[in-house]
Amino acid sequence: MSPDTLQHDHSKSLDTAARWAGFLGLLPFVLALLLATAGADGGLAPLGVQIAIAWGAVILSFIAAVHWGYALAGWLPWSMGTVVSATLPSVVGAAAVLLGGEKGIALLVAGFGLFWLFEHRALASELPSDYLELRRMLTIGVCTLLVLTAFAGSGAHS
Repeated sequence: MSPDTLQHDHSKSLDTAARWAGFLGLLPFVLALLLATAGADGGLAPLGVQIAIAWGAVILSFIAAVHWGYALAGWLPWSMGTVVSATLPSVVGAAAVLLGGEKGIALLVAGFGLFWLFEHRALASELPSDYLELRRMLTIGVCTLLVLTAFAGSGAHS
């Protein structure tokens, strides 16, 4: 069967392991928040902020890679929109790493939020509902942890 004729079964549920992997991906953000909060007196707050930004950039790139994979499997069409959605989040993540600090975290929050909005508004009919539900929960978790880390690490300099 050619990629052009592949159809994705939207009724198939996400595997439990995939859900666990998604939620376990929040743990480095929790570690970053703990370092930014508890480590403020010991000088570890900048490390917490750096971890949050680095991990956020990795995860944002990972989410974009899902779109790349869907296109390779034939579940998303190879269009300019697909190419942009599969690459732009990685560019945003890299820019956040270069910016660093609160600005880097703010860029990541915007990147995660806008990509979630794009998936739910522009691609809701093409992406599995279980995937979109998981992405919603994880995006809320990631953005909340990033914002709390930014507040906790406010004024921390690396």
